[in-house]
Amino acid sequence: MVILRNIIATSIFSLLCIGSAQANFITGDLWRVSEATAQNATIANIPATSPDVVFEVNSPINFSATGATIGTWLASGSAFNIVENTAGTLAALMDNLTLGTLVYFNGFVTVTNGETFTVTHDDGLTLTIGGIDLGFNSGPTAPVTSTATYTGPSGNFPFQLVYTECCGGPAVLQVDLPFRDNTIPEPASAALFSLGLLGVGLTRRRRKAH
Repeated sequence: MVILRNIIATSIFSLLCIGSAQANFITGDLWRVSEATAQNATIANIPATSPDVVFEVNSPINFSATGATIGTWLASGSAFNIVENTAGTLAALMDNLTLGTLVYFNGFVTVTNGETFTVTHDDGLTLTIGGIDLGFNSGPTAPVTSTATYTGPSGNFPFQLVYTECCGGPAVLQVDLPFRDNTIPEPASAALFSLGLLGVGLTRRRRKAH
């Protein structure tokens, strides 16, 4: 009986100490698109086809490279878990004046009413939070820093960020988005929790036997 109580107590204590892992990253999808499409970074221009490259990235988003390949550009922003769905994409230029790139990020952010977002970009982008378009320039631009204010309610909301690179210039996207943490139970925590439940079950069975 004492042993079972110790098992339960240890399991609960371990769960409190270990807790859960916090994953603070999002997935990005990248397509090579026509130069015309790359000159308009809108949600409507997101291709219906499978992305050429899928990757993950932490906040803040910080990509910046000049005359770079797609692989070099992704490396500049510390992208990870890169999956090349279309062979040769990573070796292609971000823009060669015939084909540019479109990158799409989506996930959830925690925001407050009146919060401002500053983005350094070349070229255009569209950022929506909770369906509200923050009004950034979606067309070609030299490297520029823009600021917009979120006017919706406070809380956790889905966001969509479309960025395009066109016109042969540097490819720059720098923005700090408050990604919402996704709580992921660690394997050790799950195992300890199961062990605790087992101890509870054995204790009840023993009590019934008496």
